[in-house]
Amino acid sequence: MQVSSLAPEPYILILTGGGLLIALVAWLPLALKRLPLSLPIVCIGIGAAIFSLPAVTLRPLPLDYPELTERFTEFVVIIALMGAGLKLDRPFSWRKWGVTWRLLAITMPIGILAITAMGGWLLGLSWIAALLLAASLAPTDPVLASDVQVGPPKTGEEDEVRFGLTSEAGLNDGFAFPFVHLAIALGLAATTGKPWAGQWLLHNVLWEISAGLIGGWLIGRLFGWLTFHVPADTKLAKTGDGLIAISATFVSYGVTELIHCYGFLAVFVTALTLRRSHRDHEFNRQMHDITEQVERLAMMVLLLLFGGALVSGLLRPLELVDVAAAVAILLIIRPVGGLIALAGFKARFSEKMTLAFFGIRGVGSFYYLAYGLNHMELTVGERLWAIVGLVALLSILLHGLTVTPVMRQLDKSVGRDPDVDDATPSPSLQGPSST
Repeated sequence: MQVSSLAPEPYILILTGGGLLIALVAWLPLALKRLPLSLPIVCIGIGAAIFSLPAVTLRPLPLDYPELTERFTEFVVIIALMGAGLKLDRPFSWRKWGVTWRLLAITMPIGILAITAMGGWLLGLSWIAALLLAASLAPTDPVLASDVQVGPPKTGEEDEVRFGLTSEAGLNDGFAFPFVHLAIALGLAATTGKPWAGQWLLHNVLWEISAGLIGGWLIGRLFGWLTFHVPADTKLAKTGDGLIAISATFVSYGVTELIHCYGFLAVFVTALTLRRSHRDHEFNRQMHDITEQVERLAMMVLLLLFGGALVSGLLRPLELVDVAAAVAILLIIRPVGGLIALAGFKARFSEKMTLAFFGIRGVGSFYYLAYGLNHMELTVGERLWAIVGLVALLSILLHGLTVTPVMRQLDKSVGRDPDVDDATPSPSLQGPSST
């Protein structure tokens, strides 16, 4: 009688691991809801444990897989941007989004300037490498910030702090891209001697931002019409299939990237426009839920790989001064920049401090650094990845351990029970009545 090999087939192992991962995606957020612990922390720990096993020989270091790193992080970010845009109950207006403009126009440029200066003078990087590092680390992350973002559509979890952090994370990923391109342009100019300022200003700033905004709006209008306003027998909202949000994500990103503008910005604007098409419709919740599930699954896979990269030597090139710089970015540069931007803003100091403190870094920073290094020649790639990896790790630990008690205390201070899930939005946050 033939005895089969005792070694399990890789296919069976992948199926089993995938099933366990999906179970964790569904269960862990509930288990961690009241604990000072976040899902990303658990994922990184699991990834580190898996890739520490002698039988696992893969070493998921980003410089070894540059194209895959760029594309996978890109995918995770665009899904998160669609989810963030669909969450927002507050109608768009310059006045109601005042906290967002402050964080975008003041806090992010302060961060870019401060990190660039620190990279050039303190870390001894070239100014081009310092600028790329700053552009990668200045924007907050829409993927890892779910615990400080607003709740699903029409749940009422949209105080000024949660709204500010969600809208900032949705928009600053697009507005940080010109600075990544500036570093690339300067790097190319240093080797070729060609003029760069006109091309960067006209194309990377004016064209790519304006075309991203307009393209995202047009695609959002199209999907809003198909979803809510075509004749009753063919409107997509009747299907109850929230996968249309994933379709809108891919179409928005793909079409706008084809015309060479900022797809990140376009996806978030598409989500806002799609939500605005029928703000109170229950189908918004279905679209949000499917987007969130895909986002969490992709995020967990990425963080498992990040945990594997950490135990594979991602942080090995770090110098002592790099560690000090990473701490300064999280505890000094972002909070100070946030408080400067919020000076004169009508909010309690505890709310301003929360907005300033929770500048979470993560997957967006990974994407920008991978993109920058894939489009220019730098000899300090390993060190840049070590610094960005350390900042992301410290951010995940610091913000992950503090977010639950801080946000629960914030809810209690305004009279909201943090343990109630079915809150009704206040009249100021409700959209127009459905017909």
